[in-house]
Parts: sequence; structure tokens; C-alpha cells
Amino acid sequence: MKTFLNEDFLLQSDTAKELYHQHAENMPIYDYHCHLSPKDIYEDRIFESITDLWLVDGKAGDHYKWRALRGNGVDEKFITGDASKREKFREWAKTIPYTLGNPLYHWTHLEMKRYFGIDETLSGDNADRIYDLMNEKLKTLSARKIIESSHVDTLCTTDDPIDDLRYHKLMREDKTMKFKVYPAFRPDKVVNIHLSSFTDYIASLEKVLNHPVKDLTELLDGLKERIEYFQNNGCRIADHGLDDEVPYEETTFEEVDQIFQKALRKETLTHQEERAYRSYLLTFFGKEYAKRGWVLQYHIKAMRNNNSIAMRNLGPDTGYDSMSDLPIAHSLSKLLDSMEREKLLPKTILYSLDPGDYEILTTLAYCFQGGRPGKIQLGSGWWFLDQKDGMQKQLTTLSNLGLLSRFVGMLTDSRSLLSYTRHEYFRRVLCNYIGGLVENGEYPNDMKFLGKVVEDICFNNAKSYFDENR
Repeated sequence: MKTFLNEDFLLQSDTAKELYHQHAENMPIYDYHCHLSPKDIYEDRIFESITDLWLVDGKAGDHYKWRALRGNGVDEKFITGDASKREKFREWAKTIPYTLGNPLYHWTHLEMKRYFGIDETLSGDNADRIYDLMNEKLKTLSARKIIESSHVDTLCTTDDPIDDLRYHKLMREDKTMKFKVYPAFRPDKVVNIHLSSFTDYIASLEKVLNHPVKDLTELLDGLKERIEYFQNNGCRIADHGLDDEVPYEETTFEEVDQIFQKALRKETLTHQEERAYRSYLLTFFGKEYAKRGWVLQYHIKAMRNNNSIAMRNLGPDTGYDSMSDLPIAHSLSKLLDSMEREKLLPKTILYSLDPGDYEILTTLAYCFQGGRPGKIQLGSGWWFLDQKDGMQKQLTTLSNLGLLSRFVGMLTDSRSLLSYTRHEYFRRVLCNYIGGLVENGEYPNDMKFLGKVVEDICFNNAKSYFDENR
């Protein structure tokens, strides 16, 4: 029987062990999509308590852990409520043994081991002692030190078009920074015309632009201004959440202009009008990204805020989202083709929360390749799928239907500085998968080439893909 979390954790063959220890383990990290705070990184924040870093910090926190706590019957007082930091940690410690088979069990103990030097398993019995040990270690673990110790080369935050990017500017001027931090452009609020907050957002955009946005021409010109602003501050990546559907309607500028002005008057739009506006904006953005050599990411099929009571009491992004099952193939094909027809389809990564979409996304991606290796990518296992089975499914699908060797690898998609152990987790799964192909006689034992493939997927492919036009 293997010991828990030993040096060969998840590595089931000698080939897998060689690939991981000789090639994957020490590669730097290119975290091209995360939700870390630029302010925390610039100010090199030191966290007062492991609860702040691990569980909840103000109104934000780790939704993965919150969902597990609720599933274990823990009162909301100890999750997002007014319980003390120690009490919240105790409830997590009591819950963690019950996360059998859940990646939270692995991630929790990897983080304890890698950042705090703690090898024992967490439970209610040792909660107070572990809490004190971790808090004492935290006094020496600032935000930058955590990132540096994780061997991060580059990370990209997620930023709204109206953000002033103040902290990104300050970090670019800071000569003590040992890693690079770039913004990423997330314009969902200006695309989602169907939400009640749309007109308020346009008003906020007007303030940033310092000129009115009363028609589609003014809107698109203003968005180009913001894209240029992000470009000048190091941005080369955009990210769109296509939650409720992948919208596509054939439409014209004149039609969308009328729809936009109708929305500004707060008149009710039909679903077809909403789709027309959203698809026009998505196509506009994609072409603007292509002109600048940016990478476009589509995150598809998150069904958000399912619990209306929780939404009213706690707000969005508090652990009440799930996978969706809406059809995507036809609309996504039309959306990509609308940009390809003008030779302005950017490098694109396609993610879905539905693992049943992996074959659809991979086969569709390979209808639009060309110009560089891996131009259109099947994204890594994302959100609910960044666990062992989800990663293995993604790797297998990409191998079966595409080129695994050109994959840009893992991302954290996290608000937690400690989440870089997820890259280790992914790399172990990756090496075990490739090692299994060799052990089964499905690929030659060419370790020189396979070692290069592993190193490329861990870092080199991402570095080339995202930094190509910097």
C-alpha cells in the first residue's frame, strides 16, 4: 500500500515517475487565467489568518470549500457568517476528512505540505494546533513570496474594461518584482445586454471614457479605446463567459444600433434582439483581438445563482453555480466562422463545464486551425472539472481528436494564492497519462521527445502562445 501524498503521488508507473521528476516537476508556471487581486500582489500582502487566505476574506472566499461545508451540514454562520476565524477553520478541519475522493482533500494537504511544511492530515482533533502553526508560518509568507516559491513566471489577472489598471502599472514599474503580472480583458458586463445592470454599466463606461455612449458607433469606439488602453498596459488575453448560451444571430450594424438604443431607453428586448446584440459584440471583440494578436478565451456553460434565497442573502459568486446542459455546437460554429470569414479569428481557447462537450469543442477547434501550432485550443479541465477525472477526460479527448503535444496546459482560475499546487496536481495527472500510454505499448519509449512534450505542456507552449505578440 502506498503512503498518502508521497513523492510519487498519482504516478503509477516508472515512466510516469521519470517524466514527472525529470521534466515536469521543476518547470516554471504560466498562469494565464486567475482571479488574484493585483492590489494584494503589489502591496505584498501578509494575511492575518489562514482563514483569510484559505476560506473567506471579507465577502470573497473559496467556493469549493464553501460548497463542501454546506454539504456537510455546517451552518452558514461558520462559512460566510460572523463566526470567528478560528471557529471557521475548525469547521473546515472537521469537514476535510469527509472529502474522501474529492480533490479538496488533495489540494488542502498539498498546500499544507508545500507552503507550511505540515505533513500530517487535518481533522477536527488537531484543528487548533494546525491553525496556530499555519498562522505562525503566515507571518513569513507574503503574497509575492508565495507566488515566487511556486515558481511562477507569469500570471494574468481578470479585469473589467473600466478598470484603471493602477496596480498593474505600479507593478510594471517595480524593479523588485521577480515575476510578471499582466491584466486580462473581461468585457461580460457590456456584452450582457439582457441583465438589469446593463444601463448602469454603460453609465460607468461613459465616466471612464469621459464622453457619451448614446449609439453603437460611440460604444464600439469607446470599447476600442479601452482595448488599446489594456494593450498599452501589457494585456494580450481576453476572456468571455458564455454562461446561459452561446449566442449567434445574423444581423447588421443598423439593427444592433437600434437594439442598443432601445436598451438604453430601458425598453424590453426580445430574446432574438438580445442574441443579435450579444453575437455582434462577441464578433466585434474577436476581430479586435485578432488585429492585436491577443488570445480569446470562451468559458461556456456555467449556470449561475441557482439558489434565489442565497442570491438575495449573499449575492453572486458564493458557491451556488452549477454546470449547464444547453446545446452549443451550432451557434459556436457560426460565431467562430463569422470571424474566420474575415480572416480575423484570433487564437482561441474553448472551455466548457460539461465534459460531454469536450468532443464537440475539439472537433470544432480543428475546423479552424492554421497559421501556428495549436491556434484553437480545447481548454483545460475548468472549475468543477479541474479534478483528476476531469483532467484525464480532457487529456484523453485531446489525444484522441487533436494534438495533445500542442496543449497550453493548466491554469488556476482561482482567487487563492495557494492554488498553485493545482499545477503540480495537473502535472502529475499528465505524466501518469502519458506514462500509461508508453507502459501499454501505445507509444514508443522515446523519453527525449516525451520529456520535451511534457515540458512544453507544463510551460513552453503557454509561453509561446501568450507571449507571441508581446
